Amino acid sequence: MTVWFITGASRGFGLEIARQALERGDRVVATARRPRDIEEALAGHGDRLLAVPLDVTDEEQAAAAVRAATDAFGAIDVLVNNAGRGVLGAVEETSDAAARGVFDTNVFGLLNVTRAVLPVMREQRSGRVLNLSSIGGFRAAAGFGVYCSTKFAVEGLSEALHDEVAPLGIKVTVVEPGYFRTDFLDGSSLHVEERVIPDYEGSAGAVRGAVPGLNHAQPGDPVKGATAILELADAAEPPLRAQLGSDCADAMRQKVADLAAEAEAWRHLALSTDHDDVAVRG
Repeated sequence: MTVWFITGASRGFGLEIARQALERGDRVVATARRPRDIEEALAGHGDRLLAVPLDVTDEEQAAAAVRAATDAFGAIDVLVNNAGRGVLGAVEETSDAAARGVFDTNVFGLLNVTRAVLPVMREQRSGRVLNLSSIGGFRAAAGFGVYCSTKFAVEGLSEALHDEVAPLGIKVTVVEPGYFRTDFLDGSSLHVEERVIPDYEGSAGAVRGAVPGLNHAQPGDPVKGATAILELADAAEPPLRAQLGSDCADAMRQKVADLAAEAEAWRHLALSTDHDDVAVRG
């Protein structure tokens, strides 16, 4: 019976992953700032559900949540770092406070929880870490520059962590969802900067104007997305990166092609910077 530890489990992907894990008989430690919301949404699963208060930006609270998990279930098999928030605005429009706030949750909060859980997994010599990134973790977009930078950070941390913990029996996967019909674009998850600079009207401003029409009309199905995440957790050899949604898969394919073309076009510049005693490569 798998033991899950899920952050941001009161709604969206976190809640749906918890629901599906419980429905198949697993045990779930579901965390959120208001655990009562989890208990109400997932009532009826008895002592296989442990709802724990957790603000991921609080390192001591993260450690306490992990202790509660191991006291209740004796292990943590799968960590899902799902808690996150967004900010919408051009890079120049985004205030220092807004930028730090989204980094505190998406990056430093993820680190707080990961540092708290890894000693448990290292002792077990087993475990899965699923870090929720985004299509924006591989391809940034105007208007979401600061948010995307947090997900770029998650990708880099995860790639290094993958290599560090693999010899210890722990597997790491970065999950990159496209646009799903969660509440991410609602005001409860997405902060829209009030400062508007007219020069960005055609770029970040156009995105700001389009967001209300996209909300709850995204192509991705969160129920199917959660099912895919459970499949990743069960996979004997999971990928380092996994895209969810046709929009994300198509965007990733295009970004890889663009990177390859740009690298080839400017390869001569890269090679021109080697010392003269380095053999010339084609």
